[in-house]
Amino acid sequence: MKFQQDVKRKLTDGQPPRHQKGICIWFTGLSGSGKSTTAEMLSWLLLEHGSRISVLDGDVVRTHLSKGLGFSKEDRDTNVRRIGYVASELVRLGGVVICAVVSPYLAARNDVREMVGKDQFVEVFVDTPLDICEARDVKGIYAKVRSGAISGVTGIDDPYEPPPNPEITLDTVSFTPDENAKSIVKYLIEQGFISARKQNN
Repeated sequence: MKFQQDVKRKLTDGQPPRHQKGICIWFTGLSGSGKSTTAEMLSWLLLEHGSRISVLDGDVVRTHLSKGLGFSKEDRDTNVRRIGYVASELVRLGGVVICAVVSPYLAARNDVREMVGKDQFVEVFVDTPLDICEARDVKGIYAKVRSGAISGVTGIDDPYEPPPNPEITLDTVSFTPDENAKSIVKYLIEQGFISARKQNN
């Protein structure tokens, strides 16, 4: 028993502290919920903490890594898992990866969590009501589906499966992107994912 305890302690002692490991911060939510805006604010804040940042935005990835994929469930899942794989490799190398992807299906998001590693994955649910997302309609998607020009839009005629136990849930109606980004940084510091900045005297 003592031998096993000694081995376990040595293995634990040999692990780098959490803030020296990689981490994936995965934003999920409806189109227009505020994922990309908050993710951008977060990336600037984390740069100030000296973190090495990579940002994988769902819209950008679709024009490159996932070019040719449609919006069937299978293609959506393939897109999410491709992003997850890239994120997992960056995390393995010690990077901080911010992903902003609708990622509507629970199973695919859980697959990404497994790829990245459960203790290095922070799921951020951008919990913005559909009517607010429609009012914003930054990309004009909701107007198109309401007019019948397109179909298969998440939240309208395609399901969105909210995460049952996200690490963080954001309210983008009562709080600004800056306030939400700062709340994420606070969480990351509390959990040991990043170190608090040293104040200059």
